[in-house]
Amino acid sequence: MKTALARIVTDVLQPRNVLLAGLTGLGAAAAGNWAGIGWGLLAALCAGIIPATYIEWERKRGTWGDRHVVDRTKRAPIFFVILGSIGFGSLLMLLGHAPSDILRAMIALWAMTVGLLSINTVWKISVDSAVASAVVTMLAVVHSPWWTAAYPLVVAVCWSRVALKYHTVAQTVAGAALGGATVVAWLW
Repeated sequence: MKTALARIVTDVLQPRNVLLAGLTGLGAAAAGNWAGIGWGLLAALCAGIIPATYIEWERKRGTWGDRHVVDRTKRAPIFFVILGSIGFGSLLMLLGHAPSDILRAMIALWAMTVGLLSINTVWKISVDSAVASAVVTMLAVVHSPWWTAAYPLVVAVCWSRVALKYHTVAQTVAGAALGGATVVAWLW
């Protein structure tokens, strides 16, 4: 039962889904209109959907067993795809005069990914926890401090990653701390 619940939590709150919901909402809040939703969707495409598609493509080719890529030594290509995709999306936003909050959020995600890549060279850190924490923090900073009430979802992600034995408690806490701290540094 515990494993089944952990699997549901980790699948529902995986980075692609969290980024899609969070960045769309962030875009709407940043612009205050329907155009903001478009900017948020572009951000979600570049930060979440394209990287998730790359992971799935490599999984089908047999490079990895599943989306979790448990062997940290095989994670570097994913980080480079994320960095390139977020960088390209940020450039499009800059050229398209996107609201500054969504552009800064993308830069924060890019900086967070640099941190994740750097740490991952010596120690496995939880990307799922980092993304969940980053998105909740983004919504709290840009939208409303009431979004901090969503932090139990970050705790649930951390719990699920540990329960499924993908990470240790320290790896999930470090990921969540990095995600939140990076966003605060760039958005506040």
